[in-house]
Amino acid sequence: MNRRALLATLPAAMLLPRLGLAAPLAYAPGLINERLDAGETLLVDFFAPWCGTCIVQHRVMDKLKAENPAYENKITFIEVDWDTWKRSELTSALNVPRRSTLIAIGPDRREIGRIVAGTSRDDIKALLDAALAAASA
Repeated sequence: MNRRALLATLPAAMLLPRLGLAAPLAYAPGLINERLDAGETLLVDFFAPWCGTCIVQHRVMDKLKAENPAYENKITFIEVDWDTWKRSELTSALNVPRRSTLIAIGPDRREIGRIVAGTSRDDIKALLDAALAAASA
């Protein structure tokens, strides 16, 4: 393959990990209560599109979801745009200190766990595993 062809296909290849994965739901007021009322387990992701830590967290979660489809089958992923919702009732109620906060919430409305500004694959996997266990209980 020549260099031009490689450079032309590189951006598309970088998108491959996201292919086949369901898009997270964009937060809107009432969405979390609606999903919890339906008995779902949630992973609420407070992110900003410009946040480097958030981008790394998304890459890790995408890889983990690709390795274990049960995460997407059993957990509802909701993204909360920090720039829009940082001063919202939701952010205050969940005591979210900053963007790059991941919170797992069980169908019983109890917090399963959280990660603040962490990007460790093992930590994120542990949070997803705990959410999966709650969803399967």
